[in-house]
Amino acid sequence: MDHFELKNGVLHAEDVPLPVIAAQVGTPVYVYSRATLTRHARVFRDALGVLRNARIAFAVKSNPNLSVLKVLAAEGYGADVVSGGEMERALAAGMAPDGIVFSGVGKTAAEMRRGIEAGIGQFNLESEEEGLELAEIAASMGRVASAALRVNPDVDAGTHGKISTGKAENKFGVPFDRAAAIYARLAGTPGLNMRGLTLHIGSQLSKLEPLEAAFTKVGGLMEEIRAGGHTVTHMDLGGGIGVPYKAGEVFPQPEEYAAMVARVTGNWGVTLMFEPGRVITGNTGVLVTQVIRVKEGAGNPWVVVDAAMNDLARPALYDAWHDFVAVEPKGETFEANIVGPICESSDTFAMARTIDTVVRGDLAVFRTAGAYGATMANTYNSRPLVPEVMVDGDKWAVVADRIDPATILAAERVPEWLA
Repeated sequence: MDHFELKNGVLHAEDVPLPVIAAQVGTPVYVYSRATLTRHARVFRDALGVLRNARIAFAVKSNPNLSVLKVLAAEGYGADVVSGGEMERALAAGMAPDGIVFSGVGKTAAEMRRGIEAGIGQFNLESEEEGLELAEIAASMGRVASAALRVNPDVDAGTHGKISTGKAENKFGVPFDRAAAIYARLAGTPGLNMRGLTLHIGSQLSKLEPLEAAFTKVGGLMEEIRAGGHTVTHMDLGGGIGVPYKAGEVFPQPEEYAAMVARVTGNWGVTLMFEPGRVITGNTGVLVTQVIRVKEGAGNPWVVVDAAMNDLARPALYDAWHDFVAVEPKGETFEANIVGPICESSDTFAMARTIDTVVRGDLAVFRTAGAYGATMANTYNSRPLVPEVMVDGDKWAVVADRIDPATILAAERVPEWLA
């Protein structure tokens, strides 16, 4: 459920007509619904109420907007971060340092040091080498860093290859058959508090079976590590639950997910940690765009919109589907190709799709754009960086400015020897 609905023939974000935002901010523009964000955060949190000692760290990479993070902080969420920049955003949003988990294969020494200084709750180690470096840094600071070892369980998530992270050929985590020995060696290293295991097998999962298989496998590893005389008090089960992007798709509900976790982990005796992203923010946002023109094609007409692959990269990267609907639908449809203005054939949102009939100047939205939307935007073709707006009832505000080409150009320098 979301709060983007037709009222008197016009698509609204909560109580705000989208044409009002488009007229004042321009297009393209991301629009988020606070009510939808709050509802999704509470539904997921409440579903995990069947578990003992569950903690949630929102996957900041899915939507790092400061206002989004502040809403989630108010709902008791921590943060799963994968860079120093994301960590600073989480801290700026008021998320408790001990609720921050630092993941990612390429943490730098400076990022590790900053995380230790900030008192973050856990580093998710992707290799033995990383663990030794973290231990050395922490010891040099007279501190002890809490850590979990990320394990690659070699389980196929059944999702798109570019968002699959738990197979043996993926770059994340340590090989399953070496994990126990690596954990044992790191557990005896000064400066390091090895307290658990972590895994994440992929994003946009449509079934629970791969997750259950991975959790069961890592649960066995936990028992092996404990049998070797080592302590495991925390198990980070990652994220990955998908959301429907088009009608007819069925995805696991948070309650079903929590019931499966309870069944698998009931006797583990640990603090369980979760890193949801898309399932929290996916349906909280839309990308509003305007039709530049409708161009005759050899087959279907081309609907050229002012949003492009630099604003919403998922279709170009993953052949991903986003519903495209008119802001003021006329009750008619036609079959068309939807493309942006960038000089790349991959700047294509949909081909031969039946959509609301639109003409030059009409507004439309790409739905389910609240996750991996603005966060992946760029300025390719010297285009502006897309702005973001948050709606709260009948109020709305720009929560990230449009950064225009002139501002970007002003940050560049021509050396004296080229002047």
